[in-house]
Amino acid sequence: MTTDQDLSMDGQSARAVLAAKGIDVTPDKDQGVIKVVKRQGLDGDRPMIGDRVTVHYTGKLLTGKKFDCSRDRKEPFSFNVGKGQVLKAWDIGVLSMQRGEVCTFLCKPEYAYGAAGNPNKIPPCSSVVFEMELLKFEGEALTDDGGIIRRIKVKGDGYTNPNDGASVDVRLQGSCGGRLFDCRDVSFIVGEGEDKGIPLGVDRALDKMQRGECCLLYLKPKYGFGSEGKPECKIGPDKDVVYEVTLKDFQRAKESWEMDLSEKLDLVGDVKNKGNQYFKAGRYYQAVIQYQRIISWLEMECGSGIEQQKRIQDYIVTAHLNLALCFLRIKEFSQVVDNCNKVIELDKSNEKALYRRGEARLLRNEFSLAMADFQQVLQVNSSNRAARAQISICQSKIKEHHEQDKKTYANMFQKFAERDAKTRRTKRRRDDSERSGLNGEVGIKRRRRSQDCLS
Repeated sequence: MTTDQDLSMDGQSARAVLAAKGIDVTPDKDQGVIKVVKRQGLDGDRPMIGDRVTVHYTGKLLTGKKFDCSRDRKEPFSFNVGKGQVLKAWDIGVLSMQRGEVCTFLCKPEYAYGAAGNPNKIPPCSSVVFEMELLKFEGEALTDDGGIIRRIKVKGDGYTNPNDGASVDVRLQGSCGGRLFDCRDVSFIVGEGEDKGIPLGVDRALDKMQRGECCLLYLKPKYGFGSEGKPECKIGPDKDVVYEVTLKDFQRAKESWEMDLSEKLDLVGDVKNKGNQYFKAGRYYQAVIQYQRIISWLEMECGSGIEQQKRIQDYIVTAHLNLALCFLRIKEFSQVVDNCNKVIELDKSNEKALYRRGEARLLRNEFSLAMADFQQVLQVNSSNRAARAQISICQSKIKEHHEQDKKTYANMFQKFAERDAKTRRTKRRRDDSERSGLNGEVGIKRRRRSQDCLS
């Protein structure tokens, strides 16, 4: 690979120049993407499949005519590399680059715009040239909070992934601060990795993986070993951990639509018990997975008789109530309210749902709404002492809030009054100054007029 100083862009000669100076970066070595480095990048890491990359690029025909340029728009372009979101040449080429590198890619039609080309821009069956600069790259976030970041070392096969309840065989290597603490082959059920000492982040990433995939998972403490750490592995509290995970094989569990109602009802009891075990052990996220499975199985079922309908409804209500309790523990109060609302839709006088919704609203500082919930609890059960205590707390909070509002408004009005007084003083001084100036001008004019008069 050599540095390209001055490439000629006069038709077919450009192809020859690039081909002579560059190297073939295609897996098949079919000369489909030829790369010429113009500026070396920083030594070190390169993007992996699925990474979010940010580039500047300029696209030209072999004649030198420019057809696209991110710099002209003054905005770099971002995409997940190796995922088929862009031209095949880009997926291949960018994976070969280092951060800060600038290079030129000569791309055959089958790696670019194909036989059709691009109307009004690229003729059919055209080779094209891209100059690219790799500005930055980062792993793919698998969660909204960025707590699980994945970087794919080896792409998997096929189009299916494990689902909750699937049996998986994986190879694990866990490290913390560069120190290897876990290295093993292990089989487990997705959603129950905790039983084998596998952190939540690894368990939750598996439904994004394909058979044969090898990836690095960067886990924040929430998805690793949390505030407890893992003393037996000498991992302290609130530590980030990294796992290299290879999905060797898996057997998917039956989806909801693949099971009849009797199969679901036979399984629900065990899933509920598993969720309860996780809850009692303080593994609230793992408990959530189990309770959500129950709802996904039963929420669209009606049952064939009154007794079966009641059994289904009881399972759904219990699952939502347990979810609300889990989300209270992990302080996701919007989720608490949502799950309690689902219960209240089915049973408007459900004491636990009203109480837990009140707790969530109180913790969200929605004091009036919370008090209304606790008052409804007392209408259902007048002897509920906890609800009475919560009403007192709500009243106290509302009073505090009103007192604070009074102070805020008093201070606000005082500031407004001071500002208005200052404005009036400034205006008065300005008016006095203008009058003084005006009187001086009148005096001068009078003297001038007296001098002009006949004596």
